[in-house]
Amino acid sequence: MAKRFGGKYSPDPTDAPTTGDRPAFDKAQVDPVGARANVMFVPAIPMVFLALNDGATGLVTALVSAAFLTGGAFLLREGLKAEAAFNARKVARRPALPRKTIAAFLVGFGITLAAYRSEPGIIAPLLFGLAAFGLHLAAFGIDPLKSKGLEGVDSFQQDRVARVVDGAEELLTEMRDAMKRAEDRRMELRLDQFQTTVRDLIQTVEEDPRDLTAARKYLGVYLIGARDATIKFADIYGRSRDTQARADYASLLDDLEENFAARTRKLLTEDRTDLTIEIDVLRDRLQREGVRVSPADDVQQ
Repeated sequence: MAKRFGGKYSPDPTDAPTTGDRPAFDKAQVDPVGARANVMFVPAIPMVFLALNDGATGLVTALVSAAFLTGGAFLLREGLKAEAAFNARKVARRPALPRKTIAAFLVGFGITLAAYRSEPGIIAPLLFGLAAFGLHLAAFGIDPLKSKGLEGVDSFQQDRVARVVDGAEELLTEMRDAMKRAEDRRMELRLDQFQTTVRDLIQTVEEDPRDLTAARKYLGVYLIGARDATIKFADIYGRSRDTQARADYASLLDDLEENFAARTRKLLTEDRTDLTIEIDVLRDRLQREGVRVSPADDVQQ
């Protein structure tokens, strides 16, 4: 009879973290850096080896060209990450540094130097560089050029929300990085579930920046405490595998997740209440103007 394989680092399906009917991998995020971006590191390697017999000038030119290509590949990775974070948010400032565009310039200049090794001159290497620059932009696009927010929300409120969201995302990243030191896959999944609940609250605030005041403590003080607790747990559990520390930390995540979910539900309820009040006020005003509005009309609208 078949027997399920299990081990020290194998997750237990009976202990998989879930909240209600929602799977643990709900809203899982895909790494924006794919194979296309990683391939951009490859051209610099053969370029250096092929230039070993070209003398000092050819070798130095190849090394400089390889440095530009490698720098462009690194900037491209960071640009793709920044673009993915920008697209995932309702309110976000455009990247301060256009990494993808700068990466295209670096790649174009690197190809220009590489072409100069085989075809000394100006026109031919420059054409090769311009072609590489254009192909890079065509393959990966340019950086977001404008900040995005909500219509009817002033820039001051947008900036406040963007700063709080950026800070919350940094704390979540620090928590995830710290948890890796614990080397406990089940607790990593449990932390991912908690972070999904936190992002539900973040999304609610992004959709209505008026909720920022009520949620600021959760996205600031509470998350800082959760980050500090995660770091301490990872350090203790990584050294001693203390089951009591693991149970205490799991209990803390349960309490935090319940509080964050309750705050999100309350904000959504308050938003619906505000909408109902606005509809009632509008109906009363229309009736004073002699326009009769029935509840069925509200439903249809």
